[in-house]
Amino acid sequence: MDDGRLSVVVVGAGYWGPNLVRNFNLSPDWHVAAVCDRELDRAERLAWTTRSAVAVASIEEALAIEGVDAVAIATPARTHEAIALAAIAAGKHVLTEKPLADNVESGERMVSAAAEAGVVLMADHTFCYTPAVLKIAELIRAGELGEITFVDSVRINHGLVQPDVDVFWDLAPHDLSILDFILPDGLRPEAVSAHGGDPLGLGKACVGYLIMRLGKGVVAHVHANWLSPTKIRQLVVGGTRRTLVWDDLNPTQRVSVYDRGIDFVTVTEDAERAAAQVSYRYGDTWVPALPEVEALSLMVAEFAASIREDRAPRTDGRAALRVLRVLDATSRSLEAHSAPAEVAAEQKEIIA
Repeated sequence: MDDGRLSVVVVGAGYWGPNLVRNFNLSPDWHVAAVCDRELDRAERLAWTTRSAVAVASIEEALAIEGVDAVAIATPARTHEAIALAAIAAGKHVLTEKPLADNVESGERMVSAAAEAGVVLMADHTFCYTPAVLKIAELIRAGELGEITFVDSVRINHGLVQPDVDVFWDLAPHDLSILDFILPDGLRPEAVSAHGGDPLGLGKACVGYLIMRLGKGVVAHVHANWLSPTKIRQLVVGGTRRTLVWDDLNPTQRVSVYDRGIDFVTVTEDAERAAAQVSYRYGDTWVPALPEVEALSLMVAEFAASIREDRAPRTDGRAALRVLRVLDATSRSLEAHSAPAEVAAEQKEIIA
């Protein structure tokens, strides 16, 4: 754009596409050039909201538009690879909705192609751009919690049962991407154990419990559920110094930091003496102030900044691959009746 804005095509005018179009359209960094959807009338209705974008029915038409810098994909995960590779081959930067792809191999091809083409590949891990998660990451990096001792995440509500994926692939990417963002070394569990329930007989897990071994005796737990009549969005991160609780449904106290914990004075071979040397610490609780900013507005700003500064975005393709590898291991654990499944190691050529 002559005015310095970057030009983007949003592919997919269904559930998530309108949110992307609105935030790109409001951003001073972006101009929405087109909305692409196989249902052209749906694309036209969404394009009309920008007052300037055109509507097209195919990715080929979208990529033929002059001056397009980037493509944002808001379609089912099984379609991400084909759209992303076409955009990358045309020299466009790419943003994909979560998860990055529907399998690890597709995700690896996308990351490799973007690296070879020298374009940005970014995952729309929206929760990583919420003020609460940004504050949590800041506190952990600053050592306010000490060493991480456990993580417990709950994401449950009534609906929407997806036709093509189980509850892990639908809801857990949010929690996994958050953990990858806030943990000092990213999400690199040694193995995972997944327990799924299908009380409705749908042939897929509607209720899920995921256990991840993070090393040094640290365990992370994710609970995902489509069937709960109540909605809970909560994350608890325990540390050797403090424990943090994020309640996303509490607007007045989203993040709380508790100066409480359990200390071991010494460790002895005498079990009775060791038990007696446990010290319970009860301190203050404080609630950090958080700005009220829409996460998607920060996300599209980060996408633009990473392109202009020629750097990896906060939630780049490699971060998305780490999430994808955990989801893959989760599926393998379910198939093995909840037996632990190792998480595939990162490929050196992709890391490079």
